Amino acid sequence: MLKESADVAQSISVILTCAFAIYGIDSWRREFVGKRRMELAEEALALFYQARDAIDAMRSPFGYAGEGTRKPSEGEDPEDKDALDHAFTLVERYQRHAEMFSRSFALRYRFMAQLGVDAAEPFDGLGRVINELMLASRRLSRRVTKRERERPYKDASEAKQFSERSLKLRPCFTAVQKTIRSSLE
Repeated sequence: MLKESADVAQSISVILTCAFAIYGIDSWRREFVGKRRMELAEEALALFYQARDAIDAMRSPFGYAGEGTRKPSEGEDPEDKDALDHAFTLVERYQRHAEMFSRSFALRYRFMAQLGVDAAEPFDGLGRVINELMLASRRLSRRVTKRERERPYKDASEAKQFSERSLKLRPCFTAVQKTIRSSLE
């Protein structure tokens, strides 16, 4: 009888040890996954803040010496060269931040893998903002040549696109913050 109770106690202790080991491994796994999500969220949020600052710097109306220098086209009018150089400033400023934007867009895939496809929407919005800026710069460069300056705008909305460019940055940042908060809960 003593031997049987010792065997039962030993079996119970083995079962309890296995249960604690499984619980410990599961806790470690949850902590590890949570830590990875936290690091991903922190990296994404930091890159979005950097992108916001970079876009603000790109759109700054102030110019610096040596900015907007590009290779002139053959037969380009000197007056057009200055205007085109100024229009090129945004592209040049973007190129200074290109690595950071590339990291942001590469992070999009890790974000989708860990948080789902819908979580990539803020990254798509950031891409749309960058595309809008580049398109506006391109349109402006076409509009600043002497020949184009003399051509009247087709309608008021064409003129308005340069003065009141509607960039949707705030929704991108709100969406990424919301996504990150929900993923961490």
